[in-house]
Amino acid sequence: MSLPPEHFDDIYAREDDPWGIEHGWYEERKRACVLAALPRERYARAFEPGCAGGALTAGLAARCDELVSWDPVARAVETARARLAGHDHVGVEQAALPARTPEGTFDLVVVSELVYYLDADDRETFWRALEDRLRAGGHLVAVHWLREAPEYPVEGAQVHDELAARPAFARTVRHDEGDFRLEVYARVPPEARSVAEETGLR
Repeated sequence: MSLPPEHFDDIYAREDDPWGIEHGWYEERKRACVLAALPRERYARAFEPGCAGGALTAGLAARCDELVSWDPVARAVETARARLAGHDHVGVEQAALPARTPEGTFDLVVVSELVYYLDADDRETFWRALEDRLRAGGHLVAVHWLREAPEYPVEGAQVHDELAARPAFARTVRHDEGDFRLEVYARVPPEARSVAEETGLR
């Protein structure tokens, strides 16, 4: 079964920063890796379906004309909204895929430490929703913890294996470490392009 919203409400009730996202070199460096992996310098409209307290959101905001960020936990949404106050092009909402689907389309979707909370049916619905909302040639970024997490419905490596098997996406970046996997996929068609090709280099 997918982990319910109440599971995360309980975690945030005990700690302000339950995964240590706000402090520490590991998370700071991982955010830098995510931002460095984005193939384009700037995106028109982006979607972040699990923003937590907005630590990564702040970095994405500098690279997007419009950013839609969601989280199912009210406390996390309050923190993210406070952090992004003054950024009129960023909207932070209490919502979650697959229960709700965002409106409109995007040329960037960033999925960070999220999909292993979902069971098989919800993962399928999640990826299908992103296929429908990601523009042709747009980018999907996925990053997940790889170490064992018995309380999750599935481990991070399986999440990425399932994503790699979806014909709607073509991988352009893969970064593996002992702790996490970071991948970038292009929505096809058209043909996926490398960063050099994106910028006109041959």
